[in-house]
Amino acid sequence: MDITRIAPRDRQHIQRYGADGFRVSDQTFEGPVIVFADGSVPWDAPAVAELSVSDFSQVAHKLETVDLCLLGCGARTLQVPKDLRDAMREKGVSVEPMDTGAACRTFNVLLAEGRAVMAALLLPEDQAQQ
Repeated sequence: MDITRIAPRDRQHIQRYGADGFRVSDQTFEGPVIVFADGSVPWDAPAVAELSVSDFSQVAHKLETVDLCLLGCGARTLQVPKDLRDAMREKGVSVEPMDTGAACRTFNVLLAEGRAVMAALLLPEDQAQQ
């Protein structure tokens, strides 16, 4: 699904999401991705139920720049493991699970409002892992 730009041009913008991946600020990601205001990285994420804080180790240095992590769980909202929620809270980051489409749209809106937000996105059709 294509999404209309509402964020400033100097920030990342999730343009499209689908079963084949994501388009973020004119860069294509063929699998899960982590998106910050100033950059995006491919993400080798397990199923939501198996997520831990170590799955965010590649972006650990950036966690201090955000206060909210939108977790795109796939086709539907799933419960975040308590250990992950607690570990992220200790770093000052709240984790909000939602379906991936909602996470993409919410990221764009919150970023346009100037919020310190990140999105950790699983493929929207990736329910086989869940």
